[in-house]
Amino acid sequence: MRRAGPVHLNPGEVWTPEVRGLRTCAVMSPQKRVKNSETPKRTSRGSNSYQTNLLDWKLKEDLSNSKSILKHGQNNPVEDYEHADDQAEDALQVAVRYFEKGPFKTSQSKDKTLEKHLKTVENVAWKNGLAPEEIDILLNVTLSGKFGSAVNARMLKCMIPATLISEDSVVKAVSWLCVGKCCSSTKVLFYRWLVAMFDFIDHKEKINLLYGFFFASLQDDTLCPYVCHFLYLLTKKENVKPFRVRKLLDLQAKMGKQPYLQALLSLYKFFIPTLISVSLPVKKKIFFKNSENLWKTAIFAVRQRNQGPSPEPLKLMLGPANVRPGKRKWNSPSLIPVLDSSSHSKEYGKKGMSLSDYLGRNRSFPVEQLKSFPQLLQNIHCLELPSQMGAVLNNSLLLHYINCVRDQSVLLRLYHWLSQTLQEECIWYKVNNYEHGKEFANFLDTVIRAECFLQEGFYSCEAFLYKSLPLWDGSCCRSQFLQLVCWIPISNFSEVKPVIFDHLTQLFFTSTIYFKCSVLECLKELLQNWLLWLSMDIHRKTVLDSPLETTFGGSMNSVSELIHYVGWLSTNAMRLESNSTFLLHFVLDFYEKVCDIYINYNIPLVVLFPPGIFYLALLSLDSSILNQLCYIMQRYRKNLTAAKKNELVLKTKSEFIFSSKTYQEYNHYLTAMVGCLWTSKPFQKGSYIDSEVFKKVGVAKYKKSLNLVHHPALLSYAVSFLLQERPEERTVNMSSIRGKKWNWYLDYLFSEGLQGLKLFIRSSIHRSSVP
Repeated sequence: MRRAGPVHLNPGEVWTPEVRGLRTCAVMSPQKRVKNSETPKRTSRGSNSYQTNLLDWKLKEDLSNSKSILKHGQNNPVEDYEHADDQAEDALQVAVRYFEKGPFKTSQSKDKTLEKHLKTVENVAWKNGLAPEEIDILLNVTLSGKFGSAVNARMLKCMIPATLISEDSVVKAVSWLCVGKCCSSTKVLFYRWLVAMFDFIDHKEKINLLYGFFFASLQDDTLCPYVCHFLYLLTKKENVKPFRVRKLLDLQAKMGKQPYLQALLSLYKFFIPTLISVSLPVKKKIFFKNSENLWKTAIFAVRQRNQGPSPEPLKLMLGPANVRPGKRKWNSPSLIPVLDSSSHSKEYGKKGMSLSDYLGRNRSFPVEQLKSFPQLLQNIHCLELPSQMGAVLNNSLLLHYINCVRDQSVLLRLYHWLSQTLQEECIWYKVNNYEHGKEFANFLDTVIRAECFLQEGFYSCEAFLYKSLPLWDGSCCRSQFLQLVCWIPISNFSEVKPVIFDHLTQLFFTSTIYFKCSVLECLKELLQNWLLWLSMDIHRKTVLDSPLETTFGGSMNSVSELIHYVGWLSTNAMRLESNSTFLLHFVLDFYEKVCDIYINYNIPLVVLFPPGIFYLALLSLDSSILNQLCYIMQRYRKNLTAAKKNELVLKTKSEFIFSSKTYQEYNHYLTAMVGCLWTSKPFQKGSYIDSEVFKKVGVAKYKKSLNLVHHPALLSYAVSFLLQERPEERTVNMSSIRGKKWNWYLDYLFSEGLQGLKLFIRSSIHRSSVP
């Protein structure tokens, strides 16, 4: 039956409402398209073919008219720009409908039409991003195999979300993988897209229900690396099963120790250590190639256009981080995403729904509404974390949540986001590329503040140091870089040394004295962090909460090796810097931390400084250096005495016993100090310094020249003491300080603030034996 022709057709009733509906969608921004996702259903192609033809003709006519108006009639650049956006959105709707209908096997002109619509989708996607319903349609088209692999690849590469991606869209797309209509290269690109867009998916509960399907895809050798990467992000503790562990071990036996398989095994062992007994790499490294390279630039551009500038890094304090964004350059977006839990979290605001009604309906608390610590405690069981985990770095309340809940999947999401951002998006460390140095320094400051807040180093930062340290010049972002070194998690020192400390050593020896002092201060903070971590696990042989599963004895050995490394570094640095007093202060500051390890941290470890540092400090011309040395020696004595008293307990309850060499070495240092400062009998046989050295440099009476009166560091104090009695004297007799006057001189030294000397003399010397 033939339909009525154009003469008998009422245009207002047939096609005009449809065109208006399309025009309404066309002028919407991406955000508006997200809100108004319920578009009118399309009529079937068979029954309304004439109507569709009229619609297409009308749209083309409108587009051509718009182009002519833009060329001849419009002079306002703002209106031109808005009209161009409207025109692009209008063309996008046509393009999406074209792909939804399917391929047309006709003449070569159709290929030109296909290319035109494909370019339209690419241009709009890379400029504005695609709305969730558009991504839903294009994902179905791509994975259904309607078009060739080249077209599918181009569509996947331009599938950039304007805001979020619907979980249902991903589930429907995965269902097409079961049909097997798309080629292997399209599947690989789809999994890469899933990994890159993982944080943009609004929910993941339904996707996690498909965990078994994804795991079964590991059988495909081509897909295996990418599926492992996706499973690494998706895995929760309840997904770890014995049969899956066995399957991964079988794959590893078949394919070898591939990094992506070891990553998934390490994650499983992280959740349930008892299931996996095989040895896995303890050193954190890059297990996966980055999948975001194809979409990275576009995602940043879309965020900049649709979300506006992001705030500067904030100081972490107890409260929400809802400060208004500061002024930034138009081309320098913040690397930290805006705090946003999901699209559903904003329902109550859009529909006039109260927060209590929203919570009663959705049973989750949106992070945007978290304002105070009591509010966090009340809703900690139903808190809905942000879709992009990097947003927690600027919010102290969410950092409290991470610290208290200790959900390993949350930490893994954060580590993954941080790893990708540091390794790929922050490329400052590449040679001659410091374009965004300030922005990256601000980002690192935020990461470091989060580490200090949690009192825990991020393994992602350690992996970043492995990669970037060989290319670092020692000047760009120096403060931030050294602070990242301070928070390296404790691990086997012999594994960390080649990738971290060997490169740092090269910079240390070839840089200025100020850089050397900065590195020594950094290593002191690193030692303190390791000691604090180790002191918490003093009663456990194995640290079960650590993915490294470092034994307590192994951790103690790492701390000891770090101290010996700093001793070697300091000894050589003093030679290079001509025994600089300024540098020696930083060296002794480090050993002030070392000398009190046993008492302050309850760790059975005492490591003495090397002779090259001890004797330089003993013969220093600076009184503050000598005073600091006396304090350190007194603290060593306290720690060794306490260890000696507990030796019987340690023999029965611990395998860590102090070596007799430690006591012998300390007694050797103590004898040298007392011989120099008190008895005037320095450097006896077996001493590190040969007495012939003093004779060669012209110091004949070297024995008395190093006591408390004649020591170069204390000579000015002795002169001032004698001038107090006879201020009119032009010359002073130094040898007159003996007997009672010696005791008065000691009291004078103590009154001048030499408290370290006072503690040393009172603990190590009997005052009755006055020279």
